[in-house]
Amino acid sequence: MGLYGMLRTSVSGMGAQANRLGAISDNVANSNTPGYKRASVEFSTLVLQSGGQEYVSGNVQSDTRYGVSQQGSLSYTTSNTDLAIKGDGFFVVQGQNGQTFLTRAGSFQRDGTGNLVNAAGFKLMGYDATTGTSNAVSNGTAGLSTVNFGGFASLQANATTAGKMFVNFPSSATTVAAGDLPSTNSATAQYTGKSSLVVYDNLGNQVTLDIYSAKSATGTWEMSVYNRADADPTSKGFPYAAAALTTQTLDFDTAGQFTSSSARSLSVAVPNGGTMTIDLSQSTQLSTSYTVFSATADGNAPSEVDRIDIDPAGSIYAIFKNGERVLAYKIPLAKVPSPDNLTPSTGNVYSISSTSGDLLVGTPNVGGFGSLVSGALEQSTVDLGSELTQMIEAQRNYTANSKVFQTGSELIDVLVNLKR
Repeated sequence: MGLYGMLRTSVSGMGAQANRLGAISDNVANSNTPGYKRASVEFSTLVLQSGGQEYVSGNVQSDTRYGVSQQGSLSYTTSNTDLAIKGDGFFVVQGQNGQTFLTRAGSFQRDGTGNLVNAAGFKLMGYDATTGTSNAVSNGTAGLSTVNFGGFASLQANATTAGKMFVNFPSSATTVAAGDLPSTNSATAQYTGKSSLVVYDNLGNQVTLDIYSAKSATGTWEMSVYNRADADPTSKGFPYAAAALTTQTLDFDTAGQFTSSSARSLSVAVPNGGTMTIDLSQSTQLSTSYTVFSATADGNAPSEVDRIDIDPAGSIYAIFKNGERVLAYKIPLAKVPSPDNLTPSTGNVYSISSTSGDLLVGTPNVGGFGSLVSGALEQSTVDLGSELTQMIEAQRNYTANSKVFQTGSELIDVLVNLKR
């Protein structure tokens, strides 16, 4: 039984080294595959119970492990849809059958239908941000959809809905009589300051809003908004052909800040558009000239998408040719407590296993998740020098085990030939 046990043990040794060579061959073949994580084969002994004076040889067991948690080096590219993760986390992707997987392979490009697809054909998943609401959950992939820019292929126009205007109103300004305030829309209307904002209606037409500010009393200002298209053709101002779109009174305290009861915004019904809110919350009344520190408004004229921009927090913006930036998607990252125990699948993707732990989905750069790097790819963690060295070791060990098998076979021949 000892000789036959020797044969079985040497066969298990050759099998284990063959498994090791298989892992090495996969590593070498994928040394240039972005996001690939090196596989290794670890050995452990299988001891059989010996009895009496006889030694019963055991076997060797091989266990394949994947260094999924190991960070690969980053290689920068010229495509801003190439994505790499610096730190913990995985991209959530969808296969052809709709099943979700995790991957670090971020070589994404737009396909013919507008989906962001990596080299293995898996679609990137994210949260739709165009609705302004979040459907994110922390313990699963509910609410995720494929990142698709097909709907941005045609011309798009967005009506203005929000703006900002931060102004300093001069405390030393002359008070305007009630009959001459801009809200009266009279030819004799007086004002301390005038600013204009370009906004957009539902069709993407530009609408210029003239915003007048006048001191109506100590610490009190009146702001009136008119449509420039209604301005008097001679004076280019008052009187306008139509009444003010809105008028709002603002109140300041002795420190030049808004009083607790004062309005801090303007609500304007844009002609042929929606209602926009102009934030005034950082305006002041101090002893200096009328100064506009910030004046912005969203919305855009008809334009098409020029490119896609992705920031480290996972926000994907559609950049139109007119310079407008529209938030389209939010890319989450996913992680598990034991990433090295994820189950690998074809296409350099992974799925949850019983030993990997539960899925946690979060925001890049927040709560221990890594950050996104646009225009870069994570390289394979394979080191060719180390793999070739281990290949020689495995080859020598395989040869040594075969010699044991050969010796055992020869000894059995000797035993059989004793009859002669």
